Amino acid sequence: MRLLVQRVREARVEIEGETVGEIGPGLLVLVGITHEDDEAMAARLADKLVRLRIFEDEAGKMNRSVVDTGGALLAVSQFTLYGDTRGGNRPSFTAAARPEHARPLFDCFVDLVAERLGRAVPTGRFGADMQVHLVNDGPVTIWLDSATNR
Repeated sequence: MRLLVQRVREARVEIEGETVGEIGPGLLVLVGITHEDDEAMAARLADKLVRLRIFEDEAGKMNRSVVDTGGALLAVSQFTLYGDTRGGNRPSFTAAARPEHARPLFDCFVDLVAERLGRAVPTGRFGADMQVHLVNDGPVTIWLDSATNR
């Protein structure tokens, strides 16, 4: 599982001109799922995500989590996080999980994050052509990967 985490002032997802998910200050999280991922990995990364200290404290040091700040979280499924260009210029997505595995695991991950935050987590729409709008705060962008966060 791969998470591309962006600290944002605001973010929203649109599908065919309709906003399907939006937040104010918090985290936009792009979520990629691979074949080996399971609910245990989703739980580990959900824990890591909500405790990730990338918001500034009173001293200006990144020392606060999204839970500490009361920030929101918007999750968007993105299989292209598993794009592999080692074989040329056209990415291969064979490492990305098939929808029948990825969709329930993405839903599980979102539920786990919502449970830890104590509030709903808006999302995009799995498999849809989405437009993601964001104002990156900092900018702060962090990469979490199940291969390196076990």
